[in-house]
Amino acid sequence: MNRVYLDHNATTPVACEVLESVLPYLSGEYGNAASIHTFGQKARGAVETAREQVAALIGARAQEIVFTSGGTEADNHAIFGAVAAAGPSSSSPHVITSSIEHEAVLNACQALEEQSMDVTYLAVDPDGRVHPDELRRAVRKETALITIMHANNELGTVQPLEDIGRIAAAADVYFHTDAVQSTGKLPIDVNALGVDLLTLSGHKFYAPKGVGALYIRSGTRLRQLLYGGHHQRGFRPGTENVPGIVGLGKAAELARQSMDQDAIRISALRDRLEQGLLERVPHSRVNAANAPRTPNTANLTFHGLEGEALVIALDLKGLACSTGAACSSGAVEPSHVLTAIGLPPEEARASLRFSLGRHTTVTDIDFALEIVPVAVHQLRELSPTYRGQATARS
Repeated sequence: MNRVYLDHNATTPVACEVLESVLPYLSGEYGNAASIHTFGQKARGAVETAREQVAALIGARAQEIVFTSGGTEADNHAIFGAVAAAGPSSSSPHVITSSIEHEAVLNACQALEEQSMDVTYLAVDPDGRVHPDELRRAVRKETALITIMHANNELGTVQPLEDIGRIAAAADVYFHTDAVQSTGKLPIDVNALGVDLLTLSGHKFYAPKGVGALYIRSGTRLRQLLYGGHHQRGFRPGTENVPGIVGLGKAAELARQSMDQDAIRISALRDRLEQGLLERVPHSRVNAANAPRTPNTANLTFHGLEGEALVIALDLKGLACSTGAACSSGAVEPSHVLTAIGLPPEEARASLRFSLGRHTTVTDIDFALEIVPVAVHQLRELSPTYRGQATARS
């Protein structure tokens, strides 16, 4: 069976060049990067080369990069570390975030609330964007951190980080962004964006799973979360994952080389997919169509069906994509991102995300355009509610 993968926002395949760079550090080059002998120093050199490669991808300095186990750890370190470093004050530290953040940020913020700290969750517009004026009004003297993602994982919506960065700087508030979904897809310059902290994760741009990084602007006060040795200037103790870090560095180098060309090609394929589905599937809609988006992400609502059922039906036909719904305690809940942009629960549950990648082809898109309309039609035929909805809209 022909199989097409359109779920690159979930994870990406490891690039061949990345795999080649990693293999020596899984075998002959096995030294601990903290050791002073030759084996260790070879590993140390590889780690520092990767640090420079990652820094170059986001316009940072090498010493501002701390390697982590991935995006979740980096988000948690940024949030808890910045709040803890705010120090004692007459009032509890205040954090500002958005209602459509990844769970790594939202659950960290909820944990702060459980510690009696105050968190403001900014609403977003129908395209999933935070309004800078709303953020400006939310800042108060107790605000210790603003954490707003760069690009949304479900919609692809890109936030106005430059405007937010200027607001944060004027208020002397630390600014963190979860750039897990934008790194490797969009040009990033931490100085132009005005961020003090930035999270990225390797497996979102063709590096192995289990490795990521946190950018920490020089001079930023950040409390460490883990205690152990003195690795990475004390920010992140523990023996470095040398193979993963080497792979992350190589993936960053590849992204710098191909990002612009990839964006042009992939965005054209995304537009082909969206336009084709809108033409072939009645009562469908592209979510966040009017917002600036990452070039690879398309989120569509197909009225009158359950997204989970459609994902399964498409997988049986050879197409991998995803739904914005999250499974909790065995019950499918509507996506918090889609309900935040105003979709009612039944429409949020009827939405699918297609996320393209570096190796997606026209043939892949045409395959999707062939099977998605058929699967949607078949499921709608089984839906007891769709006929009534379709009649009401016609």
